Amino acid sequence: MKIVAKTDKGKIRESNQDAYAVGELPGEVAWAVVCDGMGGAAGGNIASALAVKVISDKITSCYNEKMRDSSIKNLLDSAITAANIEVYDMADSHSELRGMGTTVVCAIVRDDCVYIAHAGDSRAYIAGKEDVKQITTDHSMVQDLVDKGKITAEEAEHHPNKNIITRAVGVDKRIEIDFDQFDLSDNETLILCTDGLSNCVSTSELLEDIRDGQYYAFADRLVKRANNNGGSDNITVVAIAK
Repeated sequence: MKIVAKTDKGKIRESNQDAYAVGELPGEVAWAVVCDGMGGAAGGNIASALAVKVISDKITSCYNEKMRDSSIKNLLDSAITAANIEVYDMADSHSELRGMGTTVVCAIVRDDCVYIAHAGDSRAYIAGKEDVKQITTDHSMVQDLVDKGKITAEEAEHHPNKNIITRAVGVDKRIEIDFDQFDLSDNETLILCTDGLSNCVSTSELLEDIRDGQYYAFADRLVKRANNNGGSDNITVVAIAK
């Protein structure tokens, strides 16, 4: 597995409230977690950093090579649930942090399989040489409108409420987490990112930046592309290539 990652505050924000961590596990297994904090300058930074630490610690301490698919699902679920409790309790204990939270998308890549868990609008894509497929569904007000047929996907791209999310780590005592499994073929790349990338870079532009297979440049290129397209938010990209 080959892993590259980069985060950048973009061109508009004064601070970077994104956080991420990546690593490898026994048996040539890769993992990654990406979070996008919210709740004011201090709160957003704290929420994303705390969630990344809790989830990372859980994955690295509890994973073992004999885990079945269901056990990996339970591991990711328990890691995000633990992060939710930690962030919620910290916000509840400090009045200046009330309302803070963070999106999360995390993955374990083993053999030909990607295990994904997420809450919020940070995304995962699988990209080959010819196409890019979004494999997570945003937990957002606008996505709900799309699902109900009230607006089109094209209208959603420029909707004024595009950034209002319906799930986040640390906002409530309990969190609903989506989990999926996907095949990852040779020469395909898993991309995890915050909305600072997905709001500024189209899937066709994403494909253009990774088509040549030079994986070591993927994160740098995509962050640069988002900044060239306005850099309206913090940008974080993790790419895991087989």
